[in-house]
Amino acid sequence: MSAKRATTRPGRTRDASLLPADHRTARPDSNATIHCGWGRLIFGNTFATTEAVAETLCTEKSDERDIAIYIHDPHVALSVAPQELFLDPSHTLRLWLPHYRPRKEQVPGFNIRRLRDRQDAETINRLYALHKMVPIDVDDLSSRKNSRTFTFLVAEDATSGDVVGTVMGVDHKRAFNDPELGSSLWCLAVDPQCSTPRVGEMLIRTLAEHYQARGRSFMDLSVMHDNQAALQLYDRLGFVQVQQFTVKRKNPINENLFIAPQPEDALNPYAGIIVKEARRRGISVDVEDADCGLFRLSLGGRSITCHESLTDLTSAVAMTRCDNKALTRRLLARRGLSVPDQRKAGSKMENRSFLQEHGRVVVKPARGEQGAGISVDIRSEDELEAAIEKAYSYHDVVLLEQFCRGEDLRIIVIDGRVVAGAIRLPAAVTGNGQDDISELIRVQSRRRSNATGGESTIPLDAETERCVALGGYRMHDVLPEGDILNVRKTANLHTGGTIHDVTSRLHSSLCRAAEHAAAVLEMPVVGLDFLVPAVDEPNYVIIEANERPGLANHEPQPTAEKFIDMLFPQTKRRSE
Repeated sequence: MSAKRATTRPGRTRDASLLPADHRTARPDSNATIHCGWGRLIFGNTFATTEAVAETLCTEKSDERDIAIYIHDPHVALSVAPQELFLDPSHTLRLWLPHYRPRKEQVPGFNIRRLRDRQDAETINRLYALHKMVPIDVDDLSSRKNSRTFTFLVAEDATSGDVVGTVMGVDHKRAFNDPELGSSLWCLAVDPQCSTPRVGEMLIRTLAEHYQARGRSFMDLSVMHDNQAALQLYDRLGFVQVQQFTVKRKNPINENLFIAPQPEDALNPYAGIIVKEARRRGISVDVEDADCGLFRLSLGGRSITCHESLTDLTSAVAMTRCDNKALTRRLLARRGLSVPDQRKAGSKMENRSFLQEHGRVVVKPARGEQGAGISVDIRSEDELEAAIEKAYSYHDVVLLEQFCRGEDLRIIVIDGRVVAGAIRLPAAVTGNGQDDISELIRVQSRRRSNATGGESTIPLDAETERCVALGGYRMHDVLPEGDILNVRKTANLHTGGTIHDVTSRLHSSLCRAAEHAAAVLEMPVVGLDFLVPAVDEPNYVIIEANERPGLANHEPQPTAEKFIDMLFPQTKRRSE
């Protein structure tokens, strides 16, 4: 699908009658630029020559991302500095505000408001980081809350109060006395783990209605040519494509937009985050098998093969310690670390006895990853036997484990030190009072898949049906508006779970336990799964160790940086 096309002459509105008479002949400010915190917007239609636009763009500061928009002759701009500039492969879309009709119905689950304080600014930067966008200085961002040129909106979850989305708008009349009375939308970001639908759509609509009320004639935005989901949304909202072009400067932030596809582009996010960090440091990368996430890193005569975060530095013995869940538990218990009670599945009588002893149990294959074959919170004998049968389909040894209440905490240890910690939450859906639970699951699964490059989906299987039933519902029931229902018991990312950074809140006892466990298992890189009553309390049990943790799940924590530091310490930043 491609957006509808409505060709306009650069610097002219499609319909001059949309403008008040006193603005049809107004003149804009000359050489207009505004700083947005992450870089400058350079309004090419206010410059006398295209060459002057190019020269201004070439003065971009380090670690910023300037954007030159409304370039009349982009080919001329590129000719001025062909080694420094490139044509952005994005479409410019326009919403004609006089024709826009606001949506009357209310969308439940969240509220949209203006930026209020420093805490909002910090949250906006967190959302930017999740989308690999350039952050803004928090003080600078919070100081812009009363600006008439900029409009910062946030979407706030109605239940938790958390900020789950943001968008920035620019009023062109305020920015450079635009005779066309235009505006533009920038930096739309929605938390990829948000379960509430239509947050992005309503941020766009709210901003459009804001500028419509100000009497602006249109609202423009830039979207990548291959972002089909976004293009479909904008088409539904009434945006049309206009022949306006954007030029940017070649820098590390924009690198993926102007270089040819690289072999590592086919890697999954867990391998890709490591390869990108290695490339940044000048380390040679040889992709041996993209489908498997297998690659080799080389520098100064040192060469290390990696399977995502698993490397040559992990011995086969250490792998065995992590791969066999029963062995992992025994080793940790012998060294004084807290672990749940566990036994092998045996006869029906033995299994029933274990269930009666603990009341609630976990059933898992002795080996495996990504939550395959695991059933959590088994309470009845029938459920127990069904869960054991399922686990046997994954491995010939099945474990019964004491069910422990608590938050699912993943702690990443690299080179003997805790690098990141995150709470993992099982897949959940939020009711809207209209769609049944199966439809809510399908929508949420699609969103999780889009946000994770296909790595996270919610299976519509017997385990999901069991979890829905535990919540007191059936798959075709309509979940009441605002109600949240967990549709899986395990918090694995691959089955739709979400992950929330808590590194700064980890209790020191949890960090010591994680580092001790990594030393016991002799793992240079390991993801340890804890169950804790709270991340800022010392109590815990360790339930598993993952020899190949997904480092990309813990951004913006510096997991990839610490990983490469361990492999090639000579490339560390000198300040560390």
